Amino acid sequence: MTIKVGDTLPQATFMTMGANGPEPVSSDQVFKGKRVALFAVPGAFTPTCSAKHLPGFKEKADALKGKGVDAIACVSVNDVFVMGAWAKDQGVGDEIMMLADGNGDFTKAIGLEFDGARFGMGLRSQRYSMIVNDGRVEQLNVEEGGEFRVSSADYLLAQL
Repeated sequence: MTIKVGDTLPQATFMTMGANGPEPVSSDQVFKGKRVALFAVPGAFTPTCSAKHLPGFKEKADALKGKGVDAIACVSVNDVFVMGAWAKDQGVGDEIMMLADGNGDFTKAIGLEFDGARFGMGLRSQRYSMIVNDGRVEQLNVEEGGEFRVSSADYLLAQL
């Protein structure tokens, strides 16, 4: 079943790259008591993700926070080392939490996975954005096919 507005996100454990290496972070640590702009990409270092999606959220971080967003998080079905390298490459710093969903457990639990095997990518996340308020989905924007429009930082910002 695909997650929808009003649903509570499932419990999950993500991996993040900390100062001393990989660290687990629970969904409660990310979402509990916070209003979070969460967006997902099919893959770190992929063209649209690197040229538009992540840079858009980095560029609009202050504007999102000015509209009541406490934190911004990016999730991808990539391992923590890839997500850490991508964050460094993109100069993300502390502005965006980079959440590795290495086995796709969170992505599958919310029903937003897709099979990228024909591209040699295996299980991946659909491209989406959402506003999560204390663990509950307040806004949800899932892209159709290979599009990049409704999951952008600008589109999400206009919903706030």
